[in-house]
Amino acid sequence: MANLLDQLAAITVVVADTGELDAIKQFTPRDATTNPSLILAAAQIPAYQPLIDDALRSARAVIGPEAPAEAVVLEALDEICVIFGREILKIVPGRVSTEVDARLSYDTEGSIAKARKLIGLYREAGIGCDRVLIKVASTWEGIQAAQQLEKEGIHCNLTLLFNFAQAVACAEAGVTLISPFVGRILDWYKASTGRDHYPGNEDPGVVSVTRIFNYFKTHGYGTEVMGASFRNIEEILELAGCDLLTISPKLLDQLRSSEGVLERKLDGLNPAPSEARVHLDRAAFDAAMAADAMAHEKLDEGIRGFCKAIETLEAQLAHRLAELEGASAFTHAAQEIFLLNDLDGDGCITREEWLGSDAVFDALDTDHDGRLVPDDVRGGLGAALALAQSS
Repeated sequence: MANLLDQLAAITVVVADTGELDAIKQFTPRDATTNPSLILAAAQIPAYQPLIDDALRSARAVIGPEAPAEAVVLEALDEICVIFGREILKIVPGRVSTEVDARLSYDTEGSIAKARKLIGLYREAGIGCDRVLIKVASTWEGIQAAQQLEKEGIHCNLTLLFNFAQAVACAEAGVTLISPFVGRILDWYKASTGRDHYPGNEDPGVVSVTRIFNYFKTHGYGTEVMGASFRNIEEILELAGCDLLTISPKLLDQLRSSEGVLERKLDGLNPAPSEARVHLDRAAFDAAMAADAMAHEKLDEGIRGFCKAIETLEAQLAHRLAELEGASAFTHAAQEIFLLNDLDGDGCITREEWLGSDAVFDALDTDHDGRLVPDDVRGGLGAALALAQSS
């Protein structure tokens, strides 16, 4: 008898929910998805350090030798997403999902610009739009960004999706794919009700995705449904037959190690009866989100979590950039500090201009003349570096 993973793959497109290349090679899914948290986790693996270093060097070349470290890191974030995407596409035959910076989740124009940039980087690497899905948060602003991008031939995966209103808005916008977060919906209901277990067919996340799937198929929407964020294989089995399911390596392994007869639960050609078709404008969307505490809270929590992952990765990249560039990185930092504090632009910093503490000013003012010049700041940074390296 075939294992559950093989049976599932026969009726649903199985997608690997990971940024780890070795895991993708192990399970050979058709597609793969990434997000800031997964990229951050993958960046901790020593074997991937050369990819990170390549991104930092490429970013420095793009931004220029005199650019501040912060600008290099921001550029490198885009490079890293695309580098991992390129490596993933060497393994999977289908598509990779690459996420727009979560800090742009409520910025339509910013999301569009970032998506165009990411697609441009893929094109420079010889990868066409047909192999990339741009992930955008399912805020109203994100959905409007995706609608415009789809018109430009840039296909989108709407993520952090928790309720029916978000799904309807995405379908009406003509997005390629949505990713309802099954497990995070379950997490909220467990926490809010105190109930510690739901049978698969009663799981609130499963119920939500089933409703969305049948609605889309009943009314002929072309938007694909990809269940995501699973907590156990029971949730996955209850959604067998869904267009796509993105599954973590841990759960993929459990499915591969399990035997039994898999029953199709969803059928796009013969969907279960669904409600009448509805239309949502901005006001109706906002009202639906405000009335749904779970969706409102989980969307906010998800965006904050992805933002935190990005900020953590930025800090790690800044540290690695300093290691790669050595003294030049500290020269850039000294220039930034000097420009920030030299309020009148006369080439020196007085105590009155200094934005830091008196103790730091005194430590930098080694000749005690009451003023700091660029060499004083560079020297102070160099001393701090020497102390850090000797500790």
